[in-house]
Amino acid sequence: MIKLRLKRFGKKKEASFRIVACNSTSRRDGRPLQELGFYNPRTKETRLDTEALRTRLIQGAQPTDVVRSLLEKGGLLEKKERPSIAIGKAKIEQEKVAKAKTKDEENDSNEAVSDSNEAES
Repeated sequence: MIKLRLKRFGKKKEASFRIVACNSTSRRDGRPLQELGFYNPRTKETRLDTEALRTRLIQGAQPTDVVRSLLEKGGLLEKKERPSIAIGKAKIEQEKVAKAKTKDEENDSNEAVSDSNEAES
């Protein structure tokens, strides 16, 4: 299977990446089938060979998650909601609801305590 992934190059701690098409079993920095673009994470510079990327995607190449996000930003792929992201958002919403309930319960108990203290006075 052909993968679209990043190939690291550059100095230590100053990495830049090339977007490449390569066999899924080959090494990260091995010889690619084709170089399709460039990404510099420090300057956020991205250059994509759109025509070559489209042909590779039509042929069935699978992008990694990082490359997929770069292609979505470049307009080559539609943004799609991944299941893990949807699950994470749902979990965050549930936590917010649970926190709101506990705050309401604390406020109610505090009010009840203050009302009983006033009644005793």
